[in-house]
Amino acid sequence: MSNPWLTIIGIGEDGLAGLSDASRKALGEAEVVFGGERHLALAGVTDRGRAWPVPFDADIVLECRDRPTVVLASGDPFWHGVGGSLVEKLQPGEWIAHSAPSTFSLAAARLGWRLENVVCLGLHAAPFERLLPHLARDVRIICLVRDGKAVLDLACWLTEHGWGPSAMSMLSALGGPRESITRHRADSFAGDTGDGLVTVALEARGGQGIARSSGLPDALFVHDGQLTKRPVRALALSALAPRPGERLWDVGAGSGSISIEWALCGGTAITVEARGERAANIRSNAASFGLAHRITVIEGEAPGILSDLATPDAVFIGGGLDAAMFDAIWPRIAAGTRLVAHAVTLETEALLSDLHQRHGGELMRVEIAQAEPLGRYRSWKAARPIVQWSAIR
Repeated sequence: MSNPWLTIIGIGEDGLAGLSDASRKALGEAEVVFGGERHLALAGVTDRGRAWPVPFDADIVLECRDRPTVVLASGDPFWHGVGGSLVEKLQPGEWIAHSAPSTFSLAAARLGWRLENVVCLGLHAAPFERLLPHLARDVRIICLVRDGKAVLDLACWLTEHGWGPSAMSMLSALGGPRESITRHRADSFAGDTGDGLVTVALEARGGQGIARSSGLPDALFVHDGQLTKRPVRALALSALAPRPGERLWDVGAGSGSISIEWALCGGTAITVEARGERAANIRSNAASFGLAHRITVIEGEAPGILSDLATPDAVFIGGGLDAAMFDAIWPRIAAGTRLVAHAVTLETEALLSDLHQRHGGELMRVEIAQAEPLGRYRSWKAARPIVQWSAIR
C-alpha cells in the first residue's frame, strides 16, 4: 500500500509545537484521532477525537480501516507504547509512524544517565513485582507509573522488600512547560500524589537482588517437599540450556523452580501440574519472583493435556515419566528441541537407559551427600541418586 490509512504519532508535553510537518499534516487530514484524553488535549483535537477505552482495546482502531486515522501516543509509541499492540494486527504498508523522544530518553537526558545501561519498564499497567528480577545493588531503572499515588505505593513496596535506601527521582510532564523533577529516598518518600502519568528513576540500594547463577537456594521457593533441589536443579538447567525468548514445557512442575530459573534467563514457561495445591504454589512462586507474566500454569494430567500447548524449545520432566508419556511427547516436539528427564526410581531409570540406547544423548547418574551432625561429630547424609537423561530431538 502506497497510502497507509493509519498514522501513529508520538506527541510530547509541548503538544503541536513539537510535532513534525508530516505529523501535523496527518492530524489535519484524519477523520478519526485516537488517544488518551491528555494526548487529545495536547493536540487540540475535539470533535474527531476518540479517547481510549478502559481497559485498553487496540481493536477499535481496526474499525476505521481504509479511512484516514491517527493514533496519538506518548513519546515513542514503540517503547512500552501502543505502537507494538497495533502493528501486530496490521499488514505491512497499512501504517506509518512519526515518533518523538521517549519518556525514557527524556528522563535519562535530565539525569545524565547512559540509557544503554538503564533498565526501562512500563509499570503503569503491571504489578511492581516486575521489578524483582532487575533489582540489584546500584542498578538504575526508569519506569512509567500511573500517577503520583502510584509513586507513593512504589516507595512503600520498595521499602517493604528491603530497598528502602534506594534513591528515587520523580519526573513529570517532561519536555513541557510544567516539567517537574523531585528527588527522594524510597523509605522517606512524601511527594505529591497528584494525577497524571509519572516517570520514576531508581538507583537501587539496600539489597543484593536475585542471583543469576543456576541453582537458587531452596528456601526461596514455596513447596510441599516436591522440589528439584538446588544442585540437581543446576544440573537440569545446564542441560536445558535456556536462552532469551525460548519456551519451556515443565511437566510435573511441583513448585515450578525449574520454570522460574528458566524465566529468569529471559524465556517463558508452561508448567503442567496435576495437583491443585502445587499449581497454587507455582503461581505464588512466580509472583514472588516477578515472573507471573512469563509462566503459564496448566492444571491437568500429562500427557493428555499437552496436545493443545504451544510448541516448546525445551522440555523438562522432573518425575513421573513412563513409556506412554514419552511416546506422546517425543513425536509432538520439533527437531532441535532439548529434552531433559530425571529418574529416582529403578523403573524410570531403566526406561531412561533404554531411551538413551535408542535415541542417544547423555545419561548421567548423580549422587549427592551433605554434611550433617552425628552426635559430637559430622557425617555424610546421602540423598537418593538421580539419573538424568538429556537429548536433542
